[in-house]
Amino acid sequence: MTPERPNILLIHSDQHRYDCLGQAGNPLAHTPHLDRLADEGVTFSHAFTPIPTCCPARQSLLSGLWPERHGGLWNYDITLPVSHFDAPTWTEALHASGYALGYVGKWHVHPTRTPLDFGFDDYVSTQDYATWRAGQGLPAYEPLDAGALGLDTLTSRWFGGRDPAPVEQSRTHWHADQAINLMHEYARQGQPWHIRLDFEEPHLPCYPAERFADLVDPDVIPPWGSFAETFRHKPYIQHQQLLTWGIQDLTWDAWGQYVAHYLGMVAQMDDAIGRVLGALDAEGLADSTLLIYTTDHGDACGSHRMIDKHYIMYEDVVRVPLIVRWPGVTEAGSQCDAFASHALDLASTMCEAGGIAGPAAMQGRSLVPWLRGDTVADWRQHVTSTFNGAQFGLYNMRMLRDRRWKYVWNPTDLDELYDLESDPWELKNRIAEPALQPRVQAMRHTLLEALTEQDDDLVSRPWLREQLATGHKLARRSL
Repeated sequence: MTPERPNILLIHSDQHRYDCLGQAGNPLAHTPHLDRLADEGVTFSHAFTPIPTCCPARQSLLSGLWPERHGGLWNYDITLPVSHFDAPTWTEALHASGYALGYVGKWHVHPTRTPLDFGFDDYVSTQDYATWRAGQGLPAYEPLDAGALGLDTLTSRWFGGRDPAPVEQSRTHWHADQAINLMHEYARQGQPWHIRLDFEEPHLPCYPAERFADLVDPDVIPPWGSFAETFRHKPYIQHQQLLTWGIQDLTWDAWGQYVAHYLGMVAQMDDAIGRVLGALDAEGLADSTLLIYTTDHGDACGSHRMIDKHYIMYEDVVRVPLIVRWPGVTEAGSQCDAFASHALDLASTMCEAGGIAGPAAMQGRSLVPWLRGDTVADWRQHVTSTFNGAQFGLYNMRMLRDRRWKYVWNPTDLDELYDLESDPWELKNRIAEPALQPRVQAMRHTLLEALTEQDDDLVSRPWLREQLATGHKLARRSL
């Protein structure tokens, strides 16, 4: 039996790599509280974002729709204008069913409409923290020495620094405290609640507080396995990214400092999550609360010598952490390797958990059977992800990923094929190998079927549909 109408606590972060968790086997990731959640719940080892871009991923989580359906194709606050999100949301339906809803932290869904316009009763924003911090007279963030890292001023701002304020007054912990306050308030009201605690961390630039800024020694951080990237036989835009950011000449010494502060920020966020878990226990709410931890997408973080998340479908950015604890439903310490299209499936999952139908057009599938430990015979055997452009120009990508292979369709450039078994860091693009052409063609057809089912307009017109179906593309002379 599934417990009826549990409280639903969604802890959501921004750009948390799937491999930067202690439970993922990273010895430099200090995440005891997220590791505890994994020990007490189920970890999805193959969860993937529908799109590695902030706004559309968050809009998909609220609507249960692919970005190509809800229309938020890229971030609304950068590059060319885009349609503003106005799709029906499951949060509105949850509110109508009697849940109290509170939102704390990063929004980045609509430029003028807030969570209060989508079913939430209370909203504490990142700007609220900035206002509170200014009122406390706390010192300003301290950036890293750009010259010492070999960075120009424009690029150095993304490498962060440290927060000289006490960690208890940092943004992570202040937001955690606001979520705890709402939890107490809703518990006193005696109605089921949904609280979303949305950390802006560890999105660049990272400014961890003192004890977390020095938690990981940059000198002991080994380079990512993809740091030897040469971009040979890769889409042009990937190498161009280094020039656009001005990071083409950075050595691992500089990247080591970046990763150290990234890991410090992850650890600080984990510490704030520990406060929330402690409050749940103290209030006696842990057993009646479905708790989900995930993120919108990952972060290159120096892998492939790149920064941020644009114009790539590498595991670093499309694969995400997903941990679910639901007492009475999930088996403690269990693992699920089913492919989860996380934003879409989580929307359907929270609808089922809350006992509501949600908007009729939702495109995900509920993960509740997997949470129970059931096997779903007709579950997807692959996962897709999309990309439509960002601040450096519009550029479409569509990815198909199965257990071993990843195919990336780049309609205006070279396609990509990676053998994740022999090449887990995705360094060797094998798209042009004659012996693999039957596999390439099969994956193209599978991707075409998936995009058609998703109602993706990129394949609704004959020109691009034909390109994907036939593989009629020019190969570079270098191939």
